[in-house]
Amino acid sequence: MGYAKVRAVGLIGLQGHAVTVEAHVATGLPGLTISGLPDASLNEARDRVRAAIVNSAEQWPQRRITINLLPADLPKRGSGFDLALALVILGAAGELPLGRLRGAGLVGELGLDGQIRPVRGVLPMAVAAARAGMDRMIVPSSNATEARLVPGVRVLAAETLRSVVEFVRVGIPLPDPPVEPDTDEPDGPDLAEVVGQGRGRFALEIAAAGRHHVALFGPPGAGKTMLAQRLPSILPPLDDADALEVTAVHSIAGALPPVPRLIRRPPFQAPHHTASAAALVGGGSGLARPGALSLAHHGVLFLDESPHFGAAALNALRQPLEDGWVTLSRSQGTTRYPARIQLVLAANPCPCGAGNGASCECSPLARRTYLNRLSGPLMDRIDLRVTLNPVGAADLVGEHGQPESSAEVLKRVIAAREAAARRWCGQDFTVNAGAPGRVLRSPPFRLPASVTADLATRLDRGSLSARGYDRVLRVAWSIVDLSGGMSPTRDDVSEALELRTGETG
Repeated sequence: MGYAKVRAVGLIGLQGHAVTVEAHVATGLPGLTISGLPDASLNEARDRVRAAIVNSAEQWPQRRITINLLPADLPKRGSGFDLALALVILGAAGELPLGRLRGAGLVGELGLDGQIRPVRGVLPMAVAAARAGMDRMIVPSSNATEARLVPGVRVLAAETLRSVVEFVRVGIPLPDPPVEPDTDEPDGPDLAEVVGQGRGRFALEIAAAGRHHVALFGPPGAGKTMLAQRLPSILPPLDDADALEVTAVHSIAGALPPVPRLIRRPPFQAPHHTASAAALVGGGSGLARPGALSLAHHGVLFLDESPHFGAAALNALRQPLEDGWVTLSRSQGTTRYPARIQLVLAANPCPCGAGNGASCECSPLARRTYLNRLSGPLMDRIDLRVTLNPVGAADLVGEHGQPESSAEVLKRVIAAREAAARRWCGQDFTVNAGAPGRVLRSPPFRLPASVTADLATRLDRGSLSARGYDRVLRVAWSIVDLSGGMSPTRDDVSEALELRTGETG
């Protein structure tokens, strides 16, 4: 009889968990039992692991094998436990001393030939390993560069089960992952390419300064898509914590580039209008995977031709826009993915796109029906609504001068974000869009009644909701941060209200 244990890392949604894999080999009818809430892929591991051990020139113990995954009440999913299962079985059978695996975490899927294959989500697994006190991780070679992004954990790359056995048995070293050149992410579209549309550019700058949601209306060719695509270029780069979180989501979704690196630029997601609710918020059988909403975490989710999205898909955005999280329940459990995004909606003024121009053949009813596909509760969460007019010839040929570049606007946005962070110091948020209404309406941030008189009038008349009241105040603070002021004036609040309602003064 023999007993052995090693450590591995499991993943539920975005959260990694340290898992102890223990094995007991005893006399009796040969067989393998796995306990500790394994899923189907883990139960199937017995055949993969046995073939991998035999094809790695090792002996499969012809005895009764019991494997337990601790903590036993935590669901275990995926094929990433294969490597740990193989090594603990050999250890419990007395074939392999496991002393060299003390303090190490094991991750990897085994092929029948003993090859160690990559798995998704290695980055959040490495984060969990570091938090659990593991000082080393043995991961598939294809995942090694990704795991190396996490500081504090030494990463060893493994190609085959045989190479890991030789490392554990006689100390033949496993290679460290190669150091990839630190290349910058390619530059995206620049705001200098957008001619005219001063109102739209101003709204985009306010949105970037306070992380507000935007709706852009206008005929085809007015520049709605161009403006939306350039919003990430005027957002500040992600700090270490946010970059790690965003990269972890992309790791789980299998969306990292061939040479993984921390995602420093705010991501941009633009799903097609035929996308389902599951494609937007996440879904899939068994355990739900992140959707476009979570892949845009700390970045921009752009819905072009937004009235053509399904009502269920659009309404599924409402709660995540408030909470910053997506909670998904499926047959194998509940997962929660981060979804703190900036939403940008774009829409034509009517089905034909011409709006109220002479060429428009849409009836008033058709226009109302078209835009009413964007429900009131969804639009109530939009801070800025801008109508773009067609670009004139003078703007197109550059008679009004060269438009500002993204780099110039970004400097003002960063200064505005820093001003907001100083003001909200000590709170659990740093941007204006995150300020709760109770904070905005309480000293020392409560504005005088003379400044908010127009808002109070609209609120009493029912033309502005309580949510809208708070959102106007947040936009007003962003306007002040961009202008370098100390506190919103009545003009700032009026400007924010016009941008909120889509009216022009």
